[in-house]
Amino acid sequence: MFSLFFPAGTSFTLAFLLVPLELISYIFKPLSLAIRLFCNMMAGHTLLKVIAGFAWTLMSFSGFLFLMHYIPILILIPLFGLEFGVALIQAFVFSFLTCIYLNDALNLH
Repeated sequence: MFSLFFPAGTSFTLAFLLVPLELISYIFKPLSLAIRLFCNMMAGHTLLKVIAGFAWTLMSFSGFLFLMHYIPILILIPLFGLEFGVALIQAFVFSFLTCIYLNDALNLH
């Protein structure tokens, strides 16, 4: 396992710089993957919530503004499809990066 942080053929003096950098990289790979997945999924959910809230607010008015609430609702329909597509892409990227990280950990460079 130590060879993951200290590759063969590296001088001992370089180890003081290389080992902490590799250790930080090893720790932050899963963390960055989790944050990336969370942010991408949360952005779509937030967009849907904002547009649905806008439609709900327009429904509380009367007359012309009440009729305008159909526009955000019609916008939500393609956004649900877009959100589903983003979810599929994120699942693929998450699986792909997890496989790469596990391969790096098992095969040690």
